[in-house]
Amino acid sequence: MDEEGFTPRIGTFFIILGIGSVLLFIISDIAKSIAFNYFFIGLLLIGIGIFFRRKAAKPPPSGRFSGLKKLNRKDKEEDEED
Repeated sequence: MDEEGFTPRIGTFFIILGIGSVLLFIISDIAKSIAFNYFFIGLLLIGIGIFFRRKAAKPPPSGRFSGLKKLNRKDKEEDEED
């Protein structure tokens, strides 16, 4: 397996586990039996996940809003001409 695609996936996995752990903390708070271990473990896992995800390549632009960008450029050019 290639290193470039595998490491960001591990990071995403850790981020999901961290979010789940923080949700468990929130549920424990609602149940009036606060367990701070879930919160701190969640923060640690999210931090590790972000550390691994930072090596991920940026996705290419989708061009989804290219029409709006063109309209915005035309408006700015018209304003500069006046």
